[in-house]
Amino acid sequence: MSTPLIRNERFVQIAAPLVVGVLVLLLWQISVMAFDVPKYLVPSPVDIAESLVTDFSSLFSALMMTLKVTFLAFVISVIAGVAASLLFVQSKWIEVSLFPYAVLMQVTPVVAIAPLIIIWVDDTTWALTICAVIVAIFPIISNTTLGLRSVDPNLLSMFRMYRTSRWQELVRLRIPGALPYFFGGLRISSGLALIGAVVAEFVAGTGGAKAGLAYMILQSGYNLQIPKMFAALILITLTGIILFAAMVWLSDRALRNWHESALKVEH
Repeated sequence: MSTPLIRNERFVQIAAPLVVGVLVLLLWQISVMAFDVPKYLVPSPVDIAESLVTDFSSLFSALMMTLKVTFLAFVISVIAGVAASLLFVQSKWIEVSLFPYAVLMQVTPVVAIAPLIIIWVDDTTWALTICAVIVAIFPIISNTTLGLRSVDPNLLSMFRMYRTSRWQELVRLRIPGALPYFFGGLRISSGLALIGAVVAEFVAGTGGAKAGLAYMILQSGYNLQIPKMFAALILITLTGIILFAAMVWLSDRALRNWHESALKVEH
């Protein structure tokens, strides 16, 4: 594929969603102005932009708190999830014995157990982080375990024919083959870590220095500061998009030169 054609495709991939977004915002602004909708019901994009500017200090502090919990939960989920997957692949009996408990964490609503965790853990930040980890860890465990198990039987037979050690089999065959699955899990887990942090903040309802964006949404709703509430919601949405885009970029950088899932196909 020629370089100009690749650039054109990338331009279209970026420009098309931006054009749709701008059209939606224009339609939103025109509709609110045409029907004279009060800002305490549905604020216009201009009202939300003004709130982002005037309330930037408080919103930025809340964003930093939410990001702190999100990144802590994401890092812990990746480390613990990969460690669990490496343990599962060592023995089918270990996987059969422990994997159901990973599923149990996934299907248990975090809003049901978050109050207990907040009571048991004195530090609010770590309590919120634990709640977010419970939400975010399963895709890492599930995808990585699937990847480690999904090796080419012929390659596995060849490795065992040459009497390679379990360590060599893991490092040279299973882990490289599992990387696309792992990065797929990262894309899901990064968003779930943010969702878990926000949901935990809603349940905790913490204010003051440890107030996150979820608390800002609650507080703005109580005070009928609806533009500020929308501004906080937009910050959460943009954060999720940036996290997903970062994981896509990381996956492309890691896989594009050798794995068929990321190779550019020439037409």
